[in-house]
Amino acid sequence: MTHAAKLAVVTILFAGISQTVAASQAEKRGAQKTEQQKKKPEGTSLTGCVDEQEGQYVLVDDHDPGKVIASLVAEGFPTEGFAKHVGQKVTVRGVSSPSGVRPVLKVRNVETVSETCAPQTSSEGKKD
Repeated sequence: MTHAAKLAVVTILFAGISQTVAASQAEKRGAQKTEQQKKKPEGTSLTGCVDEQEGQYVLVDDHDPGKVIASLVAEGFPTEGFAKHVGQKVTVRGVSSPSGVRPVLKVRNVETVSETCAPQTSSEGKKD
């Protein structure tokens, strides 16, 4: 085999190895992106009453109005959108992140459960 032929074979082998290494690295990058996508925070839903405290909207426990469940941050709509729900029992959906004293919920959707936050009372025990 001539020197030129050997050089051609080595060049072809090197090109093939380079392509294999490049494909393997691309697969690894794709796997890393998939792992990062899996690690994104999952959506959550919380039910409670919307209140405004110290200029911020919060979700409070409908059975214990003094207990704040989460701070509410609007995502995809103006913060003022919470104003129409103050005093209502709602289910909010979004992404929760722990922050300071209480979690912060980046709200994507608000669904009214009840027009009022008054605890449900049964008709038993009432006298007519």
